[in-house]
Amino acid sequence: MNNTKFYLSDPWLDPFKSIIDSRIKKCIARESSLTGGRSLKEFAMGHFYYGLHRENKGWIFREWAPNAESIFLTGIFSDWKEKPAYRLERINKYGDWEIRLPEESLRHGDLYKLSLHWKGGRGERIPSYANRLVQDETTKIFSAQVWCPQETYKWNTGDFKAPETAPLIYEAHIGMGTAGEKIGTYREFAENVLPMVKKSGYNTLQLMAIQEHPFYGSFGYHVSSFFAASSRFGTPEDLKSLIDDAHSMGIRVIMDLVHSHSVKNINEGLGMFDGSPGQYFHTNERRNHIAWDSLCFDYGKDNVLHFLLSNCRYWLEEYRFDGYRFDGVTSMIYYNHGLEKNFTTYDDYFDGGQDEDALIYLYLANRMIHDFKPGAVTIAEEMSGMPGIACDTSRSGYGFDYRLSMGVPDLWIKLVKDTPDENWDMGHLFHELTQHRPEEKIISYCESHDQALVGDKTLIFRMLDAEMYTGMNKAYHSFALDRGIALHKMIRLITFSNAGGGYLNFMGNEFGHPEWIDFPREGNNWSYKYARRQWHLALNEDLKYSFLLKFDNAMIRLHTDYRILDNVFINRLYDNSADKVIAYMRGELLFVFNFNPTRSFTEYGIPVKGKFSILLDSDDPLFGGFDRINRKTIYTSQKKTVRPTLDQPFYLFLYLPARSALVLKSEPVRGATEI
Repeated sequence: MNNTKFYLSDPWLDPFKSIIDSRIKKCIARESSLTGGRSLKEFAMGHFYYGLHRENKGWIFREWAPNAESIFLTGIFSDWKEKPAYRLERINKYGDWEIRLPEESLRHGDLYKLSLHWKGGRGERIPSYANRLVQDETTKIFSAQVWCPQETYKWNTGDFKAPETAPLIYEAHIGMGTAGEKIGTYREFAENVLPMVKKSGYNTLQLMAIQEHPFYGSFGYHVSSFFAASSRFGTPEDLKSLIDDAHSMGIRVIMDLVHSHSVKNINEGLGMFDGSPGQYFHTNERRNHIAWDSLCFDYGKDNVLHFLLSNCRYWLEEYRFDGYRFDGVTSMIYYNHGLEKNFTTYDDYFDGGQDEDALIYLYLANRMIHDFKPGAVTIAEEMSGMPGIACDTSRSGYGFDYRLSMGVPDLWIKLVKDTPDENWDMGHLFHELTQHRPEEKIISYCESHDQALVGDKTLIFRMLDAEMYTGMNKAYHSFALDRGIALHKMIRLITFSNAGGGYLNFMGNEFGHPEWIDFPREGNNWSYKYARRQWHLALNEDLKYSFLLKFDNAMIRLHTDYRILDNVFINRLYDNSADKVIAYMRGELLFVFNFNPTRSFTEYGIPVKGKFSILLDSDDPLFGGFDRINRKTIYTSQKKTVRPTLDQPFYLFLYLPARSALVLKSEPVRGATEI
């Protein structure tokens, strides 16, 4: 392993080395003070201590509530009344409370809450470590539920070994994973969607909205109960079965983990859990997230770190998730949450506006996760470009394996929305797609769930607009449709083939899902029409959605068959903004794009030596193209000087139709005279 400090390869970081070193020293010191010589994974075991647990002949329940003066367990077993038999006892000066109950006191399925009293008030609360919540359909009130089935889930896959290759991520939402106008379930997703993910070649499933959240339309980002898998999708066993099935298919499963903020709800959340605002969160102007209408954790508190680190371990342990996408990392690490800041200079990362407590937490979380589950994947949703976020802690980084390349979808939106494609700059495009700190890996994507929400638009919606509804029958043609479908394929291919570590797609975007996402709300008459995925559209051979799905499958196979994303080096061969042509090699594959909207080129010379055959042609009629190329042709470089400015005597001469892309494979050359 390379243990060289990451900043030594970047001279622009020289003025900030002392700050970087100081921050990492604080991380190391905090780890030592928290663990007292133990490992972080031993420290992160709050879920074994707090919450409700079955013992040999009874139950034990513990809660941390330092501001409380008395606590009662209430539920259907107590007629929802405070009874002496269910009163907790304070057991130490730190604010831990405990109750032991005989076996017959509670039963599997019982609903319960806590009734807390503090100086000047009282309130009903959901236990902070509750692992199961249910919502009353009539009152919409959430309660914790005793979950202790007679038979524990028996895993079928044993110790799952994730594929040792770049993650190809299928971002998915369980509730939206059905074509029906309803909330989908874990079981339905496993039966109907998971086989499609496998068939499409994706090796990683990223699940959103798993942690329990009161408002369905929050997409799971306003979490109330951090240790509970959302019951609106099914039981804990259903989720385990889904992950088990994915593992049996060789698919790793990562969770969208929300530790960047918490829901404001008092009855369901942690905001005023024991009557005090500062138990988990800041009490000053930093308490409220101004953009998200939520509460911000105080990462400087030991108990908060214990809670969150235990949460990291819990999902890996209890449900066998294979890692996390950490939501809102930028929001965590800056006092201003990264809002209205362009991050144009290195000073922006070291000007004192950074929450070092949050950076310490992220460092500790990554160390704990990778120690507890070697091979686990962690991804930072981080848009500022903070140096070291996706570097190993042994190199003075914060330990994430990948950073989301959030600038790429922004690039495509700007180009598609504001710039006619005849004005696209090929050199600029290549630079933006490939730029990242060389010591850090990124997950590239054209669009995620963010671009599919109401108020925004997917790329295909921006390009096709109303034609999405009226023109997708294969018998119908128009200029807008031909352009949009061609660019949809090319945009995905050039993004995918230049990915700096891995690739992500949000479910349905691969085939140009026609509908935006709009969760049930008063403004749409509480309809589920736009909170689902119409899978049948891509499977209907009479519709053009099938073209896009087939292309996506073929594109993903480029990595499955040739491991191109594992090859970090991309050899840029040629780009010409006047012609709108760009060419590069990655591994043994040659990628050639002609983004020109009107001009096709015959005998276009690409400066490369070798012998090549066509693997993928975006103009293939199988993908909705116009079949302008003979895909059986074997191309051999010719010794000719076409462009004197290039030190390259050999050129591969290709026919490049307008708005099309070719992927060619290098073939073995039998003798020196063959070229």
